[in-house]
Amino acid sequence: MTAFPDRRLRRLRQTPALRRLVAETELSPSRLVLPVFVKEGIDAPLPIASMPGVSQHPLSGLAAVVEEAVAAGIGGIMLFGVPSARDATGTGAVDPEGILNRAIRVVADAAAGRITLQADLCLDEFTDHGHCGVLAADGAVDNDATLEIYAQMALAQAEAGADILGLSGMMDGQVAACRAALDAAGRTDVVILAYSAKYASAFYGPFRDAVESTLTGDRRTYQLDAANGREGVQEALIDIDEGADIVMVKPAGPYLDVLARVADVSSVPVWAYQVSGEYAMIEHAAAAGVIDRERAIGESLIGIRRAGAEAILTYWAIEVAGWLRAGRSLA
Repeated sequence: MTAFPDRRLRRLRQTPALRRLVAETELSPSRLVLPVFVKEGIDAPLPIASMPGVSQHPLSGLAAVVEEAVAAGIGGIMLFGVPSARDATGTGAVDPEGILNRAIRVVADAAAGRITLQADLCLDEFTDHGHCGVLAADGAVDNDATLEIYAQMALAQAEAGADILGLSGMMDGQVAACRAALDAAGRTDVVILAYSAKYASAFYGPFRDAVESTLTGDRRTYQLDAANGREGVQEALIDIDEGADIVMVKPAGPYLDVLARVADVSSVPVWAYQVSGEYAMIEHAAAAGVIDRERAIGESLIGIRRAGAEAILTYWAIEVAGWLRAGRSLA
């Protein structure tokens, strides 16, 4: 007698409608956040060669970006500034007339509460050495001196109109320092997004083109080692104890195990950043004809969501939101 399978799980995969009905993981436009680069001194979008489809934007173009994001129904915009001048301590980051703080004001006015305004809080775009903090006499990044500047940045960005501050510098104590400064100034309303498990990664390469990074060397002394998963969980738990409202794992794709472990223990929302290298690999591979672009994008995002990310920063946010609103499947 022929032995038949006891269970036939394939029954639930027979049609697109059935697959949608039983899908364990879903993604909506409101769970997507668009990173946006604003460059000082330009008057038209400037394409970034290593990131096809992504541009640096002028201040004058930000209102249009906001309208596109609102129409797409995405959850937010994360702003990064590209200044025309840098110095050793990143003074442009705390200057109310610095490019990022000006951009925050422009986006806040255009958004008018219709979408969350998020701002990168880090010094790497503003320092002439490209590190995320100020340097000590021996050339090492001075953690505690950097915290003082981060606290000033937090106040400047809150005053400019940011809803969420993205603390991405990986300095020990950065959440506590910024939360204390904000609370002392009466800004208990401002949300802190901690880039808690931010790894020293090769996948940031195109981003450094996007912000015109001046970095020489690397950031291995303060960003996480790729070999360590438990340490990423520790970082997230410390940030939560210090007052983080949301924690982040970055990059997303190579660190899905860390993302899942953080999501299992976190008492606050957990996000992930699908970084520039993840984006560029799919775009360039698709352009070479070796993968199906749309399926690869969808699969990568579903994988991040399945691992536990409640929101995802991705350069495809607006395009994918359009697919979702049209009822298209991502996987």
